[in-house]
Amino acid sequence: MIKLTTELRETAIAIAQEAGQAIMQVYSNGFDVTLKDDDSPVTAADLAADRVIQQGLRQLTPDLPILSEESPLVPWEQRQHWGAYWLVDPLDGTRDFVKRNGEFSVNIALIYQGAPAFGVVQSPVTGIVWHAMRGELAYRRQGVHDTVLRTRTPATAPLRVAASRSHRSAETNALLARMGDIETVVQGSSLKFCRIAEGGLDVYPRLGPTSEWDTAAGQCVLHAAGGAVLSVGTGKPFRYNRRPTLLNGDFMALGDTSLPWRDWLSD
Repeated sequence: MIKLTTELRETAIAIAQEAGQAIMQVYSNGFDVTLKDDDSPVTAADLAADRVIQQGLRQLTPDLPILSEESPLVPWEQRQHWGAYWLVDPLDGTRDFVKRNGEFSVNIALIYQGAPAFGVVQSPVTGIVWHAMRGELAYRRQGVHDTVLRTRTPATAPLRVAASRSHRSAETNALLARMGDIETVVQGSSLKFCRIAEGGLDVYPRLGPTSEWDTAAGQCVLHAAGGAVLSVGTGKPFRYNRRPTLLNGDFMALGDTSLPWRDWLSD
């Protein structure tokens, strides 16, 4: 069992903050955009943040592997044996970064036996950090002050529903129509999980692929605040590194886990 210590938490938060600073240097100075093999964009900011995080985590936990969106893919034959590892998205919301709307984040999660044991989400533009350890509370850190997070429970109408700025399908629009009395709020990146954790939003439905590094840190924060990230297929919380693919299935992120989310799905 890996030890979840104050030193680990504070060092990982500092690493995320340093990565955020590296991102903002690129953000301020201008950048080029290239496309990866899957047509997703990548910039110098993604790569600069990845270098900061990789170096910092290797110093913090030399024996733990790191799985990052910007690193070469580790074969399933190798990573299926990992008991604990870091799961990283150095710049979540690159499309929002390119659009310069400020809605992007740094995601760092520590996965232990398939579930997030620690997660930190950092907003480079605001400097705000959301963090949580398994079995403890979730926090929002602004400056040096931590505020305890709790989801809005019970969630009453109108439900405040997060809508992705970059990934909005006809299927998602139909689901939103079935939800009844709602207020949609456009929000980018894993900041959606954090907004639910602090009670500003109630639901984030995602019908369509995401990658495991997109959700792990936000899931850890949301679960610690009283919510959940549930697989639409199984109704259970997401598990990580359990299959050869790193793609997630459809999910519901909920602040109030008693909401009738299955009723919103089509037949």
